[in-house]
Amino acid sequence: MVVVHVKFPGEDEFLYETTIEAGCDGVIRELVEIANARVQVAFLCGALRELAKFGPAKPTDEHGLDEIRERVGGATIDKSASYAADPSGTRTGNGVGEQLSKVFEDVCSEAERYVSKTQVALKKALTKQGLDDKLANLRGAVVMAFPMGLPKHDVVFAALESPDGLAGTGADANLLDPNTAQLWCAGKEFDRATTLAQRLGSKNEKTKIVAKLQKPGAGPPAREPVVSEQERKAMMSHYFKRQQELKDLADANDDDYLASPWANPKSLKNSLNGFNGNVIAPGVRH
Repeated sequence: MVVVHVKFPGEDEFLYETTIEAGCDGVIRELVEIANARVQVAFLCGALRELAKFGPAKPTDEHGLDEIRERVGGATIDKSASYAADPSGTRTGNGVGEQLSKVFEDVCSEAERYVSKTQVALKKALTKQGLDDKLANLRGAVVMAFPMGLPKHDVVFAALESPDGLAGTGADANLLDPNTAQLWCAGKEFDRATTLAQRLGSKNEKTKIVAKLQKPGAGPPAREPVVSEQERKAMMSHYFKRQQELKDLADANDDDYLASPWANPKSLKNSLNGFNGNVIAPGVRH
């Protein structure tokens, strides 16, 4: 299998596996699906935690802090046993309860681990099927807590349907269009009309490439630094310590070494005679 190491700005990355004869157009489209599904999962995990704690979203005309609406507006707020006032004023405050909150947390943590960039270090490639399974688990948790369904104005309702449901949220900026997205490797863009074998000039199935997936119009991505951030920090630390050592040597007196035991011209004679540098009067015992 050909391993494609896909990188994004901000050190985000994932692995993808395909065949050397696969068409570049199909590869790019599937990479975009996986990338968008990762964005969808990341958004849903945060939104589901808020849903578990503060309940469904209020209609737009009811937004506002419950305490102020009760005191000033005279509104009657429906409060369940698991009520927790939403500090943003956009949710009802009626969470799902402790038991279901744990279910939400478990499915969110599992989904976050699957899409995490740490999977690259573990050499685990992402698949569309795997992402669909995690999304299905998130939907299942919501159905358990809200069997009658969420209100359509809740962002979780739209986000569970497809990545298109993220429109209007902060995550929308990270979505890619499968028709226009570009894949770059070694400073050259992949031509959608060719195959991977033609683009890479090889038919070796055991090929690994590092590529960058991005929106059109950005041009060739910047080349990666020769050394990693961790290596750069280690080198800077080493150079700083070396400079400090050289500075200390320059500030030291040239004849400081004369006070050192190894600089004593009589040290060999004294050691052979059993002297340790302390003068002891004859006949005096220790």
